[in-house]
Amino acid sequence: MKKNSPVSPYKGYRFPPIIISHCVWLYFRFSLSFRDIEELMGERGVLLSYETIRQWCMKFGQAYAHELKRRRARSGDKWHLDEVFLTINGKRSYLWRAVDQDGDVLDILVQSRRNKKAAKKFFRKLLKGLEYIPRVIITDKLASYAAAKKETMPSVEHRQHKGLNNRAERSYQPTRQRERTMRRFKSPGHAQRFLSAFGPISDHFRPKRHSLNASAYRALMQERFEVWNGVTNGKNIV
Repeated sequence: MKKNSPVSPYKGYRFPPIIISHCVWLYFRFSLSFRDIEELMGERGVLLSYETIRQWCMKFGQAYAHELKRRRARSGDKWHLDEVFLTINGKRSYLWRAVDQDGDVLDILVQSRRNKKAAKKFFRKLLKGLEYIPRVIITDKLASYAAAKKETMPSVEHRQHKGLNNRAERSYQPTRQRERTMRRFKSPGHAQRFLSAFGPISDHFRPKRHSLNASAYRALMQERFEVWNGVTNGKNIV
């Protein structure tokens, strides 16, 4: 009996996967608008609209990010957690974010509160996505963290000190830069969709360059582009 081959996610698209993935890479890797990318591609003889690029980023960005997270090595066992406010349509929301001791983004969640219930929801999302319990978590002195940890991760060591959590606070800098470029997020859902894809893709192409010499950096980037090409060929994304 003949087996049905999986349908390519690129089926029905006029442009080949290499053009689609390149536009998605430009958008999530650099502080560019859809119109900027339209102009860059036009200079190379690829004529498409900024709306087409927007649709590609919405459809494929999260799929690429999910596959990159699946392929990366296991994250560290020390989690730095923090939350920062976002002003969306005049209302305050909170971006909950976790990074490991190497500064790699573990997960994000946009919520309207920063109470115990919100902290528990974020912890559960982290544990479900990573499928392991950390050795220690480091947070600021927000009481919601301690209350939620007692119920979700009672055996995990918890360190609370504002000065210890600089790694998580510094990790917001690329997010703030993109927020300014995009002239703020349009809705909490828009922020969640964008940042869920932006984190893994941006991290993938931002190795710790300060700790690498030129040859090691070039070799590592070559490896990461090979992984990206494997992710975006359409065989593994849905």
